[in-house]
Amino acid sequence: MAFTKAFTKKKKTTKKKSGSPKPANPALYARMKAKTKKKFKVYPSAYANAYLVREYKKAGGTYT
Repeated sequence: MAFTKAFTKKKKTTKKKSGSPKPANPALYARMKAKTKKKFKVYPSAYANAYLVREYKKAGGTYT
């Protein structure tokens, strides 16, 4: 019994994340998303999502 107590590791408690970041301005985000869908043939894609975030931030959008 002493052996198992000495070598067992305690689990670290971690704070759970609340999920993915949410746009602070949903109307602006929707406009930028529509613009992105018109520009790219394939949506969603890594390139399209990067463009969406870049344009949203350029237009003054933030995430919460």
